[in-house]
This record gives sequence, C-alpha cells and structure tokens, in this order.
Amino acid sequence: MKKNLTATALALILMSAPAFAEGRLTVSSPQDPGSWDPIDTFLVNWASVGTNIYDGLTYRGPDMELVPALATKWEELDDGTRIRFTLREGVTFHNGEPFEAEAVKFTFDRLLGEEGGKGPQRSNYTAIESVEIIDPMTVDFHLKAPDPVLLTKLAGYGAMIVPPKYVAEVGEEAFNLNPVGTGAFKFVSYEPKVGIKLEANPDYWGGAPKISELDYRFITEPSTAIAELQSGGVDIVIPPTIPIGMIPTIKADRNLELVTTAGPTVYSLRYNTRDGITADERVRRALTMAVDRETIVSSILGGEAEVISQLQGSRSFGFDPDLEPLPYDPDTAKALLEEAGVAPGAQVQIDIRGNDATFNEVVQAISAYLSMVGVTATIQPYETNVLLNDIIPQGKTGAMFQQSWGGWTFDYDNTAYSMYHSGEKWNPYDSDPELDALLESQRPMTDKAEREGVLQQIAAYAFERNLEMPIYNLNAIYAINTRVKGFEPAPDSRMKLNEVSVD
Repeated sequence: MKKNLTATALALILMSAPAFAEGRLTVSSPQDPGSWDPIDTFLVNWASVGTNIYDGLTYRGPDMELVPALATKWEELDDGTRIRFTLREGVTFHNGEPFEAEAVKFTFDRLLGEEGGKGPQRSNYTAIESVEIIDPMTVDFHLKAPDPVLLTKLAGYGAMIVPPKYVAEVGEEAFNLNPVGTGAFKFVSYEPKVGIKLEANPDYWGGAPKISELDYRFITEPSTAIAELQSGGVDIVIPPTIPIGMIPTIKADRNLELVTTAGPTVYSLRYNTRDGITADERVRRALTMAVDRETIVSSILGGEAEVISQLQGSRSFGFDPDLEPLPYDPDTAKALLEEAGVAPGAQVQIDIRGNDATFNEVVQAISAYLSMVGVTATIQPYETNVLLNDIIPQGKTGAMFQQSWGGWTFDYDNTAYSMYHSGEKWNPYDSDPELDALLESQRPMTDKAEREGVLQQIAAYAFERNLEMPIYNLNAIYAINTRVKGFEPAPDSRMKLNEVSVD
C-alpha cells in the first residue's frame, strides 16, 4: 500500500511539473569563429551562435524592429548625449549570477578598455564616454557626441552583456572558450573546428525555448553542408554557405525548403580613382554601363538578388528609392570611352576573393561584357585575407576590385563612411573634402528625417562620381529541413532560435 501511495504521489508530482522542451536542432555554419567572447570578433558566424547565448540591452529581430531586451525602456537626454536605460528585473546569467547595472558597466568598461582594444569591436562604440550606475537597475550612458545608430549597435556583437564575476573568476582565455550569458541557450561544449553544443535555458526571461538542444557544426564545404542537410545530419544551412548553383538541388528535394530574405550584403567592383584609365570619371561610368547587371542577376544568381544603384539595399536606412541604376547601354559606353581617349584593347585588372565561387562567375561575365566595348579585363584572384588586409588597404589593386559589404546595422553610415571618407581602410585612392563634410555632418544628427536626407545625398554624390560599379544586393539564403517549424530567416544571419521547434 505504501508503494502504491508513493507511486501515486510521484505521478501527481510529475503531472504538475513544468513541461520541458524536447528535440535537437542542428545548424551547419561555414566557419568556427575561434572565440565566443563578444568583443573578439566581427564575424557573422559568431553572431548566428552568440545571439542565442547572449542578450544586449536592445534586440532587433527578423522584422527589423528595435525592441527592449535586457533594458525594458530608454530615454534620450541632454540633446542625445545621455541615454538612461531601465534594466529588466529578475534576470540571471547562466551561472546564476544576477544581471544588474554592475554587469552593464563592466561590459562596456571592458569593451572600451584594454581588453576591447585587442579586438575589432571597440571602434563601433567609441561614442560612449562612460557608463554610470544610477541604481542597481538603472544606468546612464554618457556620450561624447550623439550616435544615431547606437541603439541598434547595442543589439549585437560587442554590446552583448557579460557576467563580471564569472569573467574575473575564470579569466579571459577561459571565457573565450566557455561563454556565459543571459540568453535562451546555455553553453555545453565546444570542439574547435568541429562544433559547439548548447542546451535550453528553462529560466530564460523571454520564455523557455521550444527545443532542448541546439548544436552547431562547422562545415566549410558547401556541397558537404547540403549533403548533410539531405541526409538529416543537419536541419538548417545558413548564409553564406549556399552557392546559387545548388539552389535547384534544394528545391527538388521534397524534404527541404529554401527560405530567403533581403540581406545586408551588397556586391560591387570599386574603382581605382587615382591611377590609370579609371582615374577618369567618364571611363568609370562607361565600364558600369557596359555591363548588363539584370542578366547577371537572373542568369547567374537565379533571381536571388536585386540590381543596385548604391552600396546599400532597400532595407538600409539612407536608401534612396529614386536613384535608379545606370542602364545597360554598350553604345553609350563606347562613346564615353572614345571621348576619354581610351583606345580599343585597353586593359584593366579586376582583383577578387579567390574562394568566392559565385562572384568569380559574376566577374567572368563582367569581363565578357567589357570585352564587347573594347576593354580587356584580367581577373586576379587573391586569398581573402591578403586582399582585405594588404592589397586593398595599401592601395595595391588593379583598376577594379571586389568589395562585398554587409553592414548588419542596416544603416548606410556603416558602409558609406568606411568606403568614402578620406583615410579610411577601404578607401585607399580617393579624397573628396565635399564628400567628407557630408559624411561627418550626419553622424551627430538626432533628427531622423534630416539625417536620412543627408545619407541619400551621399548616395547620390557617390553615384554621380561613379566611385564603384554597384552590382547587386544578395538575398540571405537559408536551406532547412521541413521538420523545422517556426523558423524566420534573419536578414543579418543573427538567428534567435528559441521559438523554433522540430517534428
């Protein structure tokens, strides 16, 4: 009898206990970031994992709306030079450490201090002069000058809030490999070059996740990732893994689904405005008009992109919808080249990333179009790090060079300032005081409409000077198994997967 009562009591206890999520979701990611510390990286593939481990004061989801996260509200004061954040109560880090104002101050003191200086994130937050604790659940951010993009930047990457006691206890190196945040999933294990495993945080302030385990596998080869998706080894393949050429294979498999959304990444060939024939604005305009970009998008990219007139997509703040791409007009291109004194057979070198198979195909097509107006293009592939860290910044490119840029803030300043301001890393050739003045003028503006107008002026100015051949804005392309439910594609690959379930 005692055994029966015990069994009955146990059954009642189990019936009244909260339900726990079940199911494992496995994601294929093309890159191992090597560190899980928010201040150590700018890699999108860090963010696709880190968004599930950490939270920021704000959050921006797939709908692009900025909403409260670890801060429940904020108020801009003193003409935009001070922002007061009210913090969310009752939140704990995965190690049990309470989330309070001290954690916010520690996070930004660390980011803006010596440790942050070792990584690439600090420069994004230098508008912050200091963080002041008002009370345990209130902080003031004191700014050197208004930063209209700061609230968005607080939603990702270096602004993710970290636990001060844990970091002090285990040290920086251990924290890199054993991350602790307040997010929907808790760290379990990490095997370099292989994968990282997470488990559901049942106490997550935003509600317990619908899956119990979240695994990421680092699969660098696209064909291998798709084969794993087909065999059930992974459930989601994230951008930028999927080559356009594999899209028909995915669409033909009834167990798979292709999910796309307009992403932040734009592709262009920028011009060397200092040397050779591309120092002439007429030549730059001619080369752009010589290329049928619409055909490239439809035939090579399978329609998964939009031809652009500016280095931003339509979702970007600062986008000018009235700025139409230059038309494909080889006759006008030939006339401009003749006017500029460029003889048939003139040569240009195009520098590209050697491992970008899709863009390599695009550039082959561009080379063919240029030949039709009498310009011979030589394609020079480089290892990506060499091109990005040596060739472009040192001004050692040919006449044209690949610039792929994905500003996750979806704010044109993120791109335009880096590309066009004198002395910037990605602007090795051009110096334009008028353009510099426009770029600088919009940064402290607090009037949203006024600032948007200046950003559109910048886009139009760069367009008129033909500083690059804008080619396309590529969609963020995901492939998923049909057993995955509730998945929303994130334009910037910062997927938050707490609402996703699996059959």
